[in-house]
Amino acid sequence: MASLDTFGAKSELRVGDASYEIFKINKVEGHDRLPYSLKILLENLLRTEDGANITADHIRALGGWDQNADPSVEIQFTPARVLMQDFTGVPCVVDLATMREAVKDLGGDPTKVNPLAPAELVIDHSVIADLFGRADAFQRNVELEYQRNRERYQFLRWGQTAFNEFKVVPPGTGIVHQVNIEYLARTIMERNGQAYPDTVVGTDSHTTMVNGLGVLGWGVGGIEAEAAMLGQPVSMLIPRVVGFKLFGEAPAGTTATDLVLTITEMLRKHGVVSKFVEFYGPGVSAVPLANRATIGNMSPEYGSTVAIFPIDEQTIDYLKMTGRTEAQVALVEAYAKEQGLWLDPAAEPDYSEKLELDLSTIVPSLAGPKRPQDRVPLNAAKQMFRDALGNYVQGIDGPADEASAESFPASDPPANTGDAEADKPHVFSAADGATGRVSKPTRVVGEDGVEYELDHGAVVIAAITSCTNTSNPQVMIGAALLAKKAVERGLTRKPWVKTTLAPGSKVVSDYYDRSGLTPYLDKLGFNLVGYGCTTCIGNSGPLPEEISAAVNEADLTAVSVLSGNRNFEGRINPDVKMNYLASPPLVVAYALAGSMDIDITTEPLGTGSDGKPVYLNDIWPSAQEIDETIAQAIGAEGFSAAYSDVFAGDEQWQSLPTPTGKTFEWSDDSTYVRKPPYFEGMRAEPSPVNDISGARVLAKLGDSVTTDHISPASSIKPDSPAGKYLAEHGVARHEFNSYGSRRGNHEVMIRGTFANIRLRNQLVPGVEGGFTLNHLTGEQTTIYDASVAYAAENVPLVILAGKEYGSGSSRDWAAKGTMLLGVRAVIAESYERIHRSNLIGMGVLPLQFPQGETAESLELTGSETFTVTGVTALNDGSTPRTVKVTTDTGIEFDAVVRIDTPGEADYYRHGGILQYVLRKMIAS
Repeated sequence: MASLDTFGAKSELRVGDASYEIFKINKVEGHDRLPYSLKILLENLLRTEDGANITADHIRALGGWDQNADPSVEIQFTPARVLMQDFTGVPCVVDLATMREAVKDLGGDPTKVNPLAPAELVIDHSVIADLFGRADAFQRNVELEYQRNRERYQFLRWGQTAFNEFKVVPPGTGIVHQVNIEYLARTIMERNGQAYPDTVVGTDSHTTMVNGLGVLGWGVGGIEAEAAMLGQPVSMLIPRVVGFKLFGEAPAGTTATDLVLTITEMLRKHGVVSKFVEFYGPGVSAVPLANRATIGNMSPEYGSTVAIFPIDEQTIDYLKMTGRTEAQVALVEAYAKEQGLWLDPAAEPDYSEKLELDLSTIVPSLAGPKRPQDRVPLNAAKQMFRDALGNYVQGIDGPADEASAESFPASDPPANTGDAEADKPHVFSAADGATGRVSKPTRVVGEDGVEYELDHGAVVIAAITSCTNTSNPQVMIGAALLAKKAVERGLTRKPWVKTTLAPGSKVVSDYYDRSGLTPYLDKLGFNLVGYGCTTCIGNSGPLPEEISAAVNEADLTAVSVLSGNRNFEGRINPDVKMNYLASPPLVVAYALAGSMDIDITTEPLGTGSDGKPVYLNDIWPSAQEIDETIAQAIGAEGFSAAYSDVFAGDEQWQSLPTPTGKTFEWSDDSTYVRKPPYFEGMRAEPSPVNDISGARVLAKLGDSVTTDHISPASSIKPDSPAGKYLAEHGVARHEFNSYGSRRGNHEVMIRGTFANIRLRNQLVPGVEGGFTLNHLTGEQTTIYDASVAYAAENVPLVILAGKEYGSGSSRDWAAKGTMLLGVRAVIAESYERIHRSNLIGMGVLPLQFPQGETAESLELTGSETFTVTGVTALNDGSTPRTVKVTTDTGIEFDAVVRIDTPGEADYYRHGGILQYVLRKMIAS
């Protein structure tokens, strides 16, 4: 639809021989004081003004944005494209396929259901690092991936042919966010004769990685992404914008990972949930684009909606390096400068809040052992590990270690102390001195017959993984150079460490090969295992049997070190309790050290072939070495070759039989792809919403319950409800695969919702995992089995929760599973933005305890029967500010209704966003 152009903003931009229609931001009063990110939103409203959803008043409100006000003005943002990965993307395509059938059943044309904006899906979440440390690891892991996921991949190939504007990047290519910044992202779009900023919503929370390229985008639930694909704007409040000023230069010996972990700690402490973060100041120009992308990637870890950098010379250089066309690069520069979107290092727009960071203060860091915002200075990692160990091992209190090292200067690489103690397989026992540790050395005989001992703190996984860091040539080349130096000194990885290399694109392998560094990584066991997320999302694969057995039999607190963005409990591997995020070079270093109970800044990593100890400082590559290697090995030709035919796929992909037809032929035998029940019995007009009566509590949860606790993830246990379902349907145990791979089967996913092994439901004190109390029988059972029992008696359910409920990933199944379990409402102290929105999108009512009140202060035990009245006010077209919650025990309070915009109210009235879209589609 053409813009009404109330402000006369429509204009023409000539770039070389080409001419584009654009909408000038400077036609709106107040544009010049707006932050970069809000200028992009302003252009979006100008271009999509229709007089109904997007009006001149909305545009004026954005131009007159009050940076000090709390968000209150709703606008409708229309993203330029939608980005998906296969775990969250498959349900999107399943729902689109189901919508085609629903349209047909209601007398409409099923071919109307098509993405109206470019939708791109990258298959990156399905490869598992089963095999490692061998030359054929990649080939074998990909073969296993196809065996496990054949049905899903055939379904996606059908979608690629059935839907317009839908493209699939096949398996074995790369990670969605790295592929996005290296190839898919346009920075400035050109479409139908118009030029406008590239904006995107994605079905993965780390979509924000593209913010490093100046692209405004963030993660949404799959249901929101589906609506965006179908032409629905994203309803949002004009946000507060936090200006983050950068100045100075990062010291030698520090990496992008150290920078982003520092920023994560600062922003999480400051509080940026639901806010935009924007980087400005003289230091921005000194931050390479790959580092910017790393910072943007971690936006979900500190809670902001976006963390964006303006366009500048670094952007242009990166676009050139990654093989973008001359015409595209010229358009980006010309458009950015014409629209006032080009970085001015001296500018200081109006910001709601401000922070600043002197880059020279950055020090080498890790984050852990269970949250990405818990930064650990590298030189304090050993002691902080010991301090944290008491939370995992009974009888350990973790007193201060008097022998802990002094801090090293921030401007230098990690330095040694000259301690020449010979290295041996590192065993920490009571003989280590008065450390206050309870040690449990356990003897293990490896596959090769070598004996060694494991103790608490043993690093059993060292993984170079995740687009967060594998997209960054500086840290990837740094890791490979460190490996080269280690091999040349005669070091090897410890035999109990599972070492994996899973880059985010084939470009990494190309520049490793060009630089001659691949053999050194292979020598240390960092053989290529796949191009996918692997360890970062829990696809770490099993530990060797003898190590897994030793860890579990002795109840050891084993450790993983990974270059990812997530280290939540139970996420990485079921045998591993403590997880640390680190830069790729430090991942290699910890594989050499083999334990978190070593201060790798002062203690030797191992003994060299000359019999002398080798310290981290001895093998840490200099910035000059890294830069010289990058200059020699990385160029546009490598990117162009890697992406020359990116949608075609390999022989395995091309040989998959592809279903045909406008609607999908569902198989009753499939345990991967099944038709969901969302539209069963749906009528052309929605039924009125009702109050909630006689509800019981399915789970009573504490603070910081993440979508990793709610949404099914990782492997499927045989004795779990999902495992039993698969067994009943003839699936052998070794073919269970992961929850992520079975996201297209709602029967599996319902059974895995709230089933995380680290979930603590206060209805069953002292029990971890997906268990609850069935109030109808008084017995402990699984959350799924309890929900079935409640459904049989027509009993609605509620969830009670604490602060930051639903923080973490934007996984649609956290909301879908909640709804399918029969939950009508969640009552929490506070919410993470995406999950709150997704609950509404699935017809679940998000309520909030009154300010200052909690379940505990209200003396709610979770055994009560709940009634919620006042919900029916929504039928009048308004949204009540509060509703009355009462219990059979006499407790009453006014819960705040967290339906924050009129658009969300419409979704709730229709029973969900998909029903709303479908009804609009049929009506049109």
